Amino acid sequence: MRTSSLSLLLAGCLALSAVRCVAAAPDTLAQRLAAQNALFDEQYEAGLKESPERATAFGDYRFNDKMDDYSLAGVERRHAAAVAYLARIKAIPTAGFSEQDVLSHQLFERMLQQGLDNYDMKEFEMPVSQVDGPHLGLADLPNAMPFDSVKHYEDYIARLHQVPRVFAQTEEVLKAGMKDGLMPVKFLLEKVPVQCEGTIAADPFLLPLKKFPASFSDADKARLTRELTDAVNTDVLPAYKAFSAWIATDYAPHGRTALAITSLPGGAKRYQNDIRSRTTTDLTPEFIHNLGLTEIGRITAEMTVIAKQQGFPDLASFRKSINSDPKWVPTSSEQILDDFRKYIAQMQPRLPELFTYIPGAPVTVEAIPSYQAAAATHYQTGTPDGKRPGRVSVATSNYAKRTLVLDEAVAYHEGIPGHHMQLSVAQTIKGLPKFRLHSGNSGYTEGWALYAEQLGKEIGFYKDPVSDYGRLNSELFRAVRLVVDTGIHSQGWTREQVIEFMLANDVNEPLAQSETDRYIAWPAQALSYKLGQLKFRELRERAKKELGPKFDIRTFHDEMLNGGVLPLSLLDERTNQWIAAQKK
Repeated sequence: MRTSSLSLLLAGCLALSAVRCVAAAPDTLAQRLAAQNALFDEQYEAGLKESPERATAFGDYRFNDKMDDYSLAGVERRHAAAVAYLARIKAIPTAGFSEQDVLSHQLFERMLQQGLDNYDMKEFEMPVSQVDGPHLGLADLPNAMPFDSVKHYEDYIARLHQVPRVFAQTEEVLKAGMKDGLMPVKFLLEKVPVQCEGTIAADPFLLPLKKFPASFSDADKARLTRELTDAVNTDVLPAYKAFSAWIATDYAPHGRTALAITSLPGGAKRYQNDIRSRTTTDLTPEFIHNLGLTEIGRITAEMTVIAKQQGFPDLASFRKSINSDPKWVPTSSEQILDDFRKYIAQMQPRLPELFTYIPGAPVTVEAIPSYQAAAATHYQTGTPDGKRPGRVSVATSNYAKRTLVLDEAVAYHEGIPGHHMQLSVAQTIKGLPKFRLHSGNSGYTEGWALYAEQLGKEIGFYKDPVSDYGRLNSELFRAVRLVVDTGIHSQGWTREQVIEFMLANDVNEPLAQSETDRYIAWPAQALSYKLGQLKFRELRERAKKELGPKFDIRTFHDEMLNGGVLPLSLLDERTNQWIAAQKK
């Protein structure tokens, strides 16, 4: 899950807003509320125009023939508009507003401010890594767009023609980063040309030609095939090759050698900003590091209980038995996918035990394509109308080196009641400003998904002790992240130290290697899972204690989801208000 609420908001800011005068605040309650809602609507509509690709993801296809503006001018335009939006929302007093209207005001203001903080750190000058960038995002266009009309095919072709412009604008931004000394790590940048070459070899851009809708005429099929193929061969593939060569020869050689993000201008302030941006907390690296160590101890103790219940003298011997048992080694990629489908299917009819509102949005399970084999299992949101289902994209490459032990936990995490459930609810909430239906932050979204893994246990799943061990192993992995992410970026850990620590906590070698590189490239994002999960657990225990026999797990979960994605501090405040209302 990579899209952040901050980018959603900043993408929504147009230059027009930057030159608006901040009018005097309206006087009456009705006028102030109307002004706030009008501002939200203006920003949301501007956002769809400013980011056509995101509009498509939201199911709005009006701008499907356009691509985002990746240029420095675009960055500056969005920043200027964000400044203006922030001044305008601050000028609206909230006295007398309802709880939800106050929450919308706070959320809008906080997300804009975080975006401005990111701008001040010039985060935008490092948009490419082995885990992010247009070279990866563009390759998903065939899966991210609709193809049920001739117009949709024509829109897709129009976008393909714009791929060279996207790469040229990205190079412009990267050059600014080089000038400012804001460079990713060199050995990770060297992976980007390899990824580009993999995309070129797989050529996913021709996939829409494999299955035309039956209603298409032969003439349309022939024309669209010709035009699409020409766009790929004339624009897309040459642009990928040129970008790959530029990264390899002109950009990657200048990459930094120090792993820590604190080695860049801004130092420790930069990492603290990353923590706040990605987890929505102000916790210090030292606190997070020690919290991770404490959680590792607690989870390991629970795993040891399972080991002894299974007749093993200690956790080490139990782990050794599991890791050497061929039962838990996949025999094919399809077996992994079948596992995920089985667990999601068994959870579906049990959701009424956990929620009172259950959206009917469909979800599919698919293998991550070979040209993106390095990607981890992840979820991609469907459209609110359900015409494009949510997608659980599963890592299945080199299946013989993977394990089935974690499949049940990860299926609940990515599917239901995790990401798919949460995001499907968010898209259908009534009465909230539209920007709140699509906002996001990792602290909330990843925290909920990790919390959701344990819900299977609470309704009687994880029947196999090894699968239950896998649930704890999944949680342990997220606790390890607290230690190693802060180790890299605040304590000067080497890559070898990180891998050694992960191996000691039962993370297998291939995963330890790829995950370490992810933490280096994407500081603080990996912290969001455990910090968010612990907040959801804390709020649940608080509600149970305060409400006693009035506590209903279903209405509690509804409350956690029906306000949309919130910073963890605002979620805390909202939960306190809900508890007070339940007492009455």
